[in-house]
Amino acid sequence: MSAGPALSISHLSVKFGGLTALDDVFLEIAPNTIVGLIGPNGAGKTTIFNAISGLVTPASGAIAIHGKEMKWPASHDLAGLGISRTLQGVGLFSGLSVIENVMMGANHSSGTNFFRDLLGLSGRAEAKLRRRASDALAWAGALDLAEKMPGELTYPESKRVSIARALVSQPEILLLDEPAAGLGQDDIDKFASLLKQLKQRCAIVIVEHHVDFIGAISDQVYVLNFGKVISSGSFDTVKRDPAVLAAYLGTSQQTGSEKLGGAHA
Repeated sequence: MSAGPALSISHLSVKFGGLTALDDVFLEIAPNTIVGLIGPNGAGKTTIFNAISGLVTPASGAIAIHGKEMKWPASHDLAGLGISRTLQGVGLFSGLSVIENVMMGANHSSGTNFFRDLLGLSGRAEAKLRRRASDALAWAGALDLAEKMPGELTYPESKRVSIARALVSQPEILLLDEPAAGLGQDDIDKFASLLKQLKQRCAIVIVEHHVDFIGAISDQVYVLNFGKVISSGSFDTVKRDPAVLAAYLGTSQQTGSEKLGGAHA
C-alpha cells in the first residue's frame, strides 16, 4: 500500500444544468486522520460525498486512492476500493435485529443480496459474518445492542449501529454525513471520543454543521462556500481566516470569532 494520502481529489467540478455545485475542489485525506468538511447549507459538502460515492457524475476532476489515480467510482465499487459511507439519518431496517442490520453492511461490500445469500450461507460462513458484525458493533460501542430491534433503540444508539454497519466492510476510508445531527451535547462528546478511537482503523471524513464538534476531533478542516474550498488547515487556522469569518459565517470578524471561539480545538 502507498504511504501517500488515503484519498485525494483535485480540480473537482460538479454541475447540475446551469448551476455549478462544486468548482475546482481539492481534498487530501491522510491515513488514520479525521478530516472535517464545514460550510453553510448548499456549500457543496454532501455533493463531494456524492461524487466520491458515484451518486453524481463530475464534470471534471481527478480522484486517487492510496496514490493511484482512477476513474470516479460507481456506487457498487466503493467497498472494493475500501470506502464506506453513512447517510444523513440512520436508515435501519425495522424488521431486522441490530446485528442483522450490521450484517447488511457486509452485503453491500460484496454487491450481493443479503436475504438470498443468508439463506445459502453455510453455518460456518454465517458464523464468520456474524463475528465480523459483532466486531464492528464492539468498535462502535454497541455490542450490547446486538439482539435488540431498531424500535428499541434510542437515537444515539441508532447512530452507533449505523457506524457499525459502515465498519463491517472493513473500510480504509469512512465517510460520515452529519453524524452529530440530532444528538445532545453529552452524546456528541461521547461520539467524539468514539471517532477518535475509530481513526486507528481508518481515515474518517465528516460533513458536519456542529462546528465545535469538528473542532474537537479533526486533524484537518476544509471550509466550503458556494462550491469552492475557501480555507483549509487545522481548525485553529481556519477559524481565524478572514475568508471563513466573512463568507462561511456571513458576519463580521468579531462576531465570527466569538461563534468559532467556543469550539474546543
